Amino acid sequence: MPADPKSLSQIIARVRATPPASHPDDWMAAACPDATPAERVKLRAALAKAPEPDFARDAKRIPALQKWLKKEGLAAFLVPRADEHQGEYIVARAERLKWLTGFTGSAGFAVVMQKEAALFVDGRYTLQAPAETDASVIECRHFRKPPATEWLAGKLKKGDRVGFDPRITPVREAERWRAALEKAGAELVPLAENPVDRLWADQPGDPFSAIRPQPLKLAGESSADKRGRLGEEIARRGAGASVLNQLDSIAWVLNVRGGDTPATPLVQSFLILAADGHATWFVDSAKLTAGLAAGLGNGVTIRPIEAFADGLKDLARKTVSIEPDTATAWIEAALKDAGATVIHGADPAVLPKARKNPVELAGTRRTHIRDGAAMARFLSWIDREAEGLDELQVMAKLEDIRGADALHRGPSFTTIAGSGPNGAIVHYRASAETTRPVEAGTFLLVDSGAQYLDGTTDITRTVPIGRVPKRLKEHFTLVLKGHIAVATARFPSGTGGIAIDAFARRALWQAGLDFDHGTGHGVGVYLGVHEGPGRISPLSQVPLEPGMILSNEPGYYETGSHGIRIENLLVVRESAKAGFLEFETITFCPIDRRAIDVKLLDVAERRWLNAYHARVWKLLSPALKGAERAWLKRMTAAI
Repeated sequence: MPADPKSLSQIIARVRATPPASHPDDWMAAACPDATPAERVKLRAALAKAPEPDFARDAKRIPALQKWLKKEGLAAFLVPRADEHQGEYIVARAERLKWLTGFTGSAGFAVVMQKEAALFVDGRYTLQAPAETDASVIECRHFRKPPATEWLAGKLKKGDRVGFDPRITPVREAERWRAALEKAGAELVPLAENPVDRLWADQPGDPFSAIRPQPLKLAGESSADKRGRLGEEIARRGAGASVLNQLDSIAWVLNVRGGDTPATPLVQSFLILAADGHATWFVDSAKLTAGLAAGLGNGVTIRPIEAFADGLKDLARKTVSIEPDTATAWIEAALKDAGATVIHGADPAVLPKARKNPVELAGTRRTHIRDGAAMARFLSWIDREAEGLDELQVMAKLEDIRGADALHRGPSFTTIAGSGPNGAIVHYRASAETTRPVEAGTFLLVDSGAQYLDGTTDITRTVPIGRVPKRLKEHFTLVLKGHIAVATARFPSGTGGIAIDAFARRALWQAGLDFDHGTGHGVGVYLGVHEGPGRISPLSQVPLEPGMILSNEPGYYETGSHGIRIENLLVVRESAKAGFLEFETITFCPIDRRAIDVKLLDVAERRWLNAYHARVWKLLSPALKGAERAWLKRMTAAI
């Protein structure tokens, strides 16, 4: 393809709707790999002139949707924050909830009726959602008080019709809504076109990023071997094929990485995996870098992403397995319309992906040592420069320090830097309007992570700025006690995360305190910073298994005052006690000793903290020198 802006104008518009890459010219490796330096300069200039997606809040959008509902005879329309792939991070084109309401959080659900609307969020966003939305057109509600299904059912009358988009709604979610509405005498109606798309005049196009192979030396297992063993699992279910629409599953199965979604190296595509291990990959082939298709071999057939509907028709008269919690209602309907027999079963890649192999674990351990050194440089800078900084400067500095790593590929999520009361907003995002100075006498909470070619990190440290009140140190120490209790837990094989979650809360509960989020989530290897199926939460009964990487992040938040969270990543491993499992901490960075009320720690807790800090010093000190090394020595001294 010629490397001139005119011929690449459509691709340039798509690149503009793609998350910024750590290497801005990366897309050219697929679109125009032979571009000369002069041509690259012209392409960069053309890209800079292309308009960015506009998500400025507009209170007229919800009334416009309500007017459309009335015209179509619909009582309500469901607006999840979701796309066709059901991932946490979605492309700009799919940010319908954000465009409609102004809410920027990673999880939310809106119900728009003809005369009212409600946005349902969890405990992470109960402060953020009202601040970002217009109360004159939409009400913010907690997602359990009551659930959206109950809220809407209580407002409907017999015969009412509620529209939904089956392309972005999972099978099980549609079934849940259908059952709730039927009890109220109402009907759930699949729509051929999402009405938000009709209203969104300047809706971005599909993203465009280069797709590259994840080499065997980092993946630890070839795609052919993965597909072979997953095919055996599909056959055991009595199916001839399985349809995968989760992007992290597809990337893991094929050993490929891209940049279509924010903070996660994923590729917009679909995959049909046959029981014999053959895969049909529906993807924009223009995004493939040189040699990738050949490297996948004859076991993978590549077809245009627009041919996915035809690919489902090709499964006629076959038994097909889909994951009902993630496969969409449209996929199931298309399969049934084609004459396929649909059975429900887990995405065959999810659990194998969660059980990290030795190569993946070795890579992620290396990643965490390098990331720990970057964090030490950052935190020592905070200590030197805190006075006069604001939250945005803190975020920029951390990204700059991590970016010096040659394997760094950007953040694994948007950094949360909350000073004082902003730290109490669990998933706070600093902006020019909200940024606060780093203030003495309170905490600075920094929750951040990075993507590296050999691993994914997620770490939270809460830093006391100057001397903080005794009450804040007490709260910090109670959170630390919960963190240590999880880190040192030993539990029988087959135990779910629900049993571990209480370990994190016991010390807080004894003080009459708690936190409104789970204690831990799964983490991928150069994939999603949040992945299933394992979690440490009050709801998860999925057994924890060796090789899973989980976060350990208890916290405490006092609205208007401060927030505290201490987060490390853990690997589940076999214990010396037969039949039991335990955790290995793989995050290495000082936990601020100045925020601890040592009298509240028992002997075993002090011993754990001192041993942890001794290991932090051993692993990180070789990468540091001068003032940074001296800072690390002070921060890892025994207590």
